[in-house]
Amino acid sequence: MAASNSAPISAEARAALGEAIRLVFARWTVLQVAVKNQWGGRDSCAKANQLGESILSWFCRSKGPHFFEDLVVMMEDKIVESFNADLDHNSVLDVADQLLFIHEQCLQSNYSPIEKLKNSHVQGNDVSQSREIVADDSDIPNDNDDTSVMNDEAAAAEETAVDSNPAPDADGWTVPRRRGRRAN
Repeated sequence: MAASNSAPISAEARAALGEAIRLVFARWTVLQVAVKNQWGGRDSCAKANQLGESILSWFCRSKGPHFFEDLVVMMEDKIVESFNADLDHNSVLDVADQLLFIHEQCLQSNYSPIEKLKNSHVQGNDVSQSREIVADDSDIPNDNDDTSVMNDEAAAAEETAVDSNPAPDADGWTVPRRRGRRAN
């Protein structure tokens, strides 16, 4: 994938990028569920903040170019290390792509994507609005249950936290993928 520009970042752009990372993380449903459910222990919120600081440092202190694949690997490694979990790979890809785009805009002193984030309402992605995931069978919706309706983001968060049966590849092999918390 394309690399982001290797130009140095100004203090103003650094501050804006830090704010953008916090805003993107607040909308990252799976990360918010991990924090709420304390997948990283009692200091899960601090670990999420540290992840954001690590990303900001990566953008600001490392000499570019900044490659998409490097950001994804760093994020996934930090998530496994901090939360003992493999979050949904697609959401990590989406967040990395969004952060690289915002970084590029900050380098050009274009802060409109951050303003858009600030002005957009967080719909269903905030921890307070995320549905808690429990392993209880009573939580499985049925057709006659009016409480089975939930927003798409909460459903996506639940789907990423629960291991599903992976489809076999072209050769008929099935490789199970670990989801959610790892057992110690």
